[in-house]
Parts: sequence; C-alpha cells; structure tokens
Amino acid sequence: MGKTYLKTPRTLVPEMTTRRIRHYIFLRDVLILTATTFGGPQAHIALFIDMMVVRRRYLTEGELMELYALCQMLPGPTSTQTLTAIGFKIGGPRLAFLTLLVWILPASLFMTAAAVGISYLQVRSSSMEFTRFIHPIAVGFVSYAAYRIATRVIHTPVGFLLMAVAAVASYFVRSPWVFPGVLIVSGAITAIRYRNRHQREEKEPLRIEWANFVLFAGVFIGAAVLGAITRELPVRLFENFYRNGSLIFGGGQVLIPLMYTEFVEFKHYLSSEEFLSGFALVQALPGPVFSFCAYIGTLSMRDWGIWGELLGSLVAVTGIFLPGTFLIFFVIRFWTQLKRYRVVRASLDGIQAASAGLVVAAAVLLFDPIEGSLLNVGIIVVTFLLLFKTKLPAFAIIAAGLVAGFIF
Repeated sequence: MGKTYLKTPRTLVPEMTTRRIRHYIFLRDVLILTATTFGGPQAHIALFIDMMVVRRRYLTEGELMELYALCQMLPGPTSTQTLTAIGFKIGGPRLAFLTLLVWILPASLFMTAAAVGISYLQVRSSSMEFTRFIHPIAVGFVSYAAYRIATRVIHTPVGFLLMAVAAVASYFVRSPWVFPGVLIVSGAITAIRYRNRHQREEKEPLRIEWANFVLFAGVFIGAAVLGAITRELPVRLFENFYRNGSLIFGGGQVLIPLMYTEFVEFKHYLSSEEFLSGFALVQALPGPVFSFCAYIGTLSMRDWGIWGELLGSLVAVTGIFLPGTFLIFFVIRFWTQLKRYRVVRASLDGIQAASAGLVVAAAVLLFDPIEGSLLNVGIIVVTFLLLFKTKLPAFAIIAAGLVAGFIF
C-alpha cells in the first residue's frame, strides 16, 4: 500500500510567518509607546496616531479615532482600551491580550517597586521628608488636569451645571459610590435631552454576542459575594479595584478622587502623604496612569510582608484593568452597529462633564490635608503655570521637587 502525504499549500507557511512577524513588530511598537507616552489619554492619542497610523499604517486615522471614541464611552482606562482594541483589530483576542500585558507591565512594576521601597523605609523609621515638596506638586498636577478636561469637554450651560453638581456632590458626600452614581445620572441626562430634541432614529436591531459581558458581570458579582463571605483582604481588594475599573469614565485623572476617597479617607489603607507621593510618581512615568493602582494595592497589604505586598499589587492591577478588557472584547464585535446611534454618543457629553467635576473636587480634596502655607500654595501655582505655559515634562518637575526635598 502506497504512502499518503499531507500536502501543505506553499503560501500557508509564508503567510503565517508574515503574520507572526507583523504581530511581533506591533508588540515592539506598543513597548516603545509604553516607554515614551506621558500624560493621560489626551496626550497619548497624538503619539498613537503617529506610531499606528502615520509610521506603521496598521489602520487609518479615522478608524483609530472611532476606536478612541468607543473607548471614551466605556468605563475603564481609555488609552489601554484603545491599544487593546487596535491589537484585537489586527490579530484577534490573543494579540489584544499580549498588547495589554506589554502596555501595562513596565509602569505597574515600577509603581510596585516604589511602594515596596516606601514600606521598607517606614519599617526602618527612615524620614520621608524628602517627599514634602512632591505633595503640593501633585495637587498642581490634578488642578491642571481639571482645567484641561473642563476646557475640552464643557461647551454648554448644561455641561457646566453637571460639572458643578458633580464637583459639589463628590466633595461633600464622602462615599465611593457617589462617583459612579454621578457619572451614570449625568450621562442619562444628556442622552434624554438629545432624544427629546431629535426625532427617533430608525436603526437595525443590534446583533450582540453576550459571552464577554456575561463574564464581566459574573466576575463583578462573584468578587462582591466572595469578598463579603470570606472577608479576606486580597479578595476585598480585588473587588474594590474591579468595581472601580468597571465604573470609571474619563481616564486616570478621574481615578484619583475615587482612590483617595476609598483607600485614604474611607478605609485608611494609605495616608494622604503616601497617596500624593505615589500620584506624583505615576505622573512622572510613561504608560498608563492606572498603574497607580499597583502602588495602592502594594501599600494596602504592607502588613502581610513582602509577599503580601506583591500579592496586593497583582490583585490591584488585575482588578483595575480586567473589566475594561472584558468590555472592549464585548463591544468591539458590534461597534460598527452601535456607533450609528447618536444618542449613545450624546450620553458621553454628560459623562465627560461630570468627570471634569470629579477632578475639580479631587484637587480640593487633595489640598485639604496639606498645610496651607504660602510655600505650598506657591508650589501648586508654579506647577500649574509650568504645565500651562511650558512644555516641561512632568518627570522633570517631579525630579526638581525630589532634589529640593533632599537639599532643604
């Protein structure tokens, strides 16, 4: 009996090799972006266009901006979700997941190391006075973020009103749940106003694959139930970060008031000085601002020793980034249909206005524990003006503050 050979098309191997090389180059480009992109999503998007559209032509500028708009409408880290969506578009779920890891790991590892270092110094009763100028600098960063967001998204009296109400509510109601409530209500208000002023849109029914949303909701509910039953700190930390990652709109700046209220004022896992020092450090780093959660998770479990600190970092990073990943995997499959609904985009106006209000309140909240001396107020004003008037990078301002702290 003769032998039978399995024939492989000649084009198959070269095609697979070409795809793998393209994916490797894409991940290398993501790593370059991780090391060179400072600021929040508004600053990141210009570099994404330069790398992904102009230099590599992975997609068109129109396609990139559509994905960016989609990610702005979803809770979670906008820059991270945008890159993950690009990875999904190019190579499917596997490349999207690798994109996520390459983008978040460097900054998360650095913030974990910074938190471990601070914990080490505290155990040995070493002075942290060298960080004293960092605290007002951090308030200056938040104040400038509030100004930038407000000037970009507030264009109507309704938007200004929503921003003011969100700021007042989040300042006086010291509860972690006030933030998602304010965002959801604000988005609903602008969506309803749009629907009442325009004719109803006639669109084809959405064809939705629910698997990733069921996974997202299942983890959300499961983490809450498991945390309530076990009362174990790592489980509760995961639930805290997963909940916040599921309900934050507007990028890393909006993360700050939620984290401060929950982990400093409500649960007292960190002091205000530790929180401000970490926030200033993450401003000086390239990559996602959400990596700040690695710092918070590490210090939240400092009483468990070094392995507990590393576990805290892991559950924090996993918790804060996982819901946004589930949601982008869910929505991107029917985004072409969803973007036809203008009322969906209209809700974003209210969400962004409320997000600006949350950041305004954060600037005031973070200033409260700082001594209201002329020096501290002057540092805040100078930091704001440097960011507003010059192109001085954030890490240079932080470095100057640290050097001044060591000298004086």
